[in-house]
Amino acid sequence: MWIGAWGEHLPYEDNTVRLNKTKTDKWGNPTLDIDCTFRDNELAMRKDMLENAREMLEIAGFKNVGASDDMPPPGHCIHEMGTARMGRDPKTSVLNGFNQVHAAKNVYITDGACMTSSACQNPSITYMALTARAVDHAVNELKKQNI
Repeated sequence: MWIGAWGEHLPYEDNTVRLNKTKTDKWGNPTLDIDCTFRDNELAMRKDMLENAREMLEIAGFKNVGASDDMPPPGHCIHEMGTARMGRDPKTSVLNGFNQVHAAKNVYITDGACMTSSACQNPSITYMALTARAVDHAVNELKKQNI
């Protein structure tokens, strides 16, 4: 048997994703430079989750319970977020409240990039709601010939 746990990676402002225009992929597109680390909060949470999982299994009657923390890199198997923060100020955010890029009004980003953080549940339904709202906004803006 295997048991796993997931937790929130806090939205540290200096965790960044940037385009690397000098290193490109096989199609000539810029690659990503990702600077993101787990900190004291995430490390403590991982330790706590590991200890709680072991305790639950032992209380349930499992024998010879082993545990390991392989410490995968950030983003390995969960929904990391926040690479295109939503906000009112283009100086501190990429997207407006409709998930529209401040600097490119005909571009909408409706995945988890707009969210600075999430808990451990799957955010896919939230993405769908964000997309529906963005599409409604885009259609109205197209009708007004604003985009």
